[in-house]
Order: sequence, then structure tokens, then C-alpha cells
Amino acid sequence: MLNVGDRAPDWSGTTGDGKRLASADLRGKPYVVFFYPKDNTTVCTKEACGFRDLAGEIGALGAAVVGVSNDTEASHQKFTSDHRLNFPLLADTDGAIAKAFGVARLGGMLAGWIPVRRVTFVVDGEGVIRGVVESELSADKHTNGALDALRGLQRAK
Repeated sequence: MLNVGDRAPDWSGTTGDGKRLASADLRGKPYVVFFYPKDNTTVCTKEACGFRDLAGEIGALGAAVVGVSNDTEASHQKFTSDHRLNFPLLADTDGAIAKAFGVARLGGMLAGWIPVRRVTFVVDGEGVIRGVVESELSADKHTNGALDALRGLQRAK
């Protein structure tokens, strides 16, 4: 798994509404990329809604949020609609993004089928990881940890 100080990998994926999104699209500004196991499950829903609810604070810090799981585009579209999410979710059905960040549970042919580990990364505008939050069961730890890391980036300016 990648750590604080590592360069974030280049990634690209398809959102629930069928658009392509890549790390290059976010270059120059910080972003939060959170990996979560499954749409519409208890902790994942709490985590996604937590990031939704913090959108104003995160945006005020000049950052974007992207969620990633190996659910399909259709599943992401429903999850986004059901919970009024205000950030893109990437359908990492082959596990390529999760593998690049080191959060896939298994490699090989099963990488896109086994849910990813719940890990959040905060990446600065230069593409360097400045925060990592790990917790399988605490959605609040992810949202609060990401916000704290973004505040730290703001103070460092």
C-alpha cells in the first residue's frame, strides 16, 4: 500500500454517469480518493454521505473528492442518486486503480471481484500523498482524517 510521501499513481476510470475521469484532470489541486468495499452497505453509505456533507469545507480548501470501488457504473449511478452524492464514484471493475494504490485485497483474476480495503488517500496538487487513513469500520475516521490532512496542506502554504 502507498504511504505518506509516495507519489500517487496516475489513474483513470469511468464514473457512474459514464464519463472518464483521470488523475490528470485534478492536477494542480489537492484531492481525496477514498476506496470503499461496496455501494449501499452500512459503513460505505455512512462514509460516502460523510464526504457529501463535508463538500463545502473540502471545496473551501480547494480540494475535490473521488470515491472508488469495484461496483459497476450502474450501481454507482443508483448509489449517487439514492444518497444525493456530490462527487464522482469510479467503477474500478477490474481492480486496476485499487492495485495501483495497493488496496486490492487479492491480485490476479480476482482483484476486481473481491471488495477493496477501506483506505482514504489525500493527494496534494503536486501528486504526492499527504494523508492516509485506514479503518474498515469507522467512516468518521476517514472523513475527519481527510479533512484534517487537507487543513494541514492549507496551513503549509
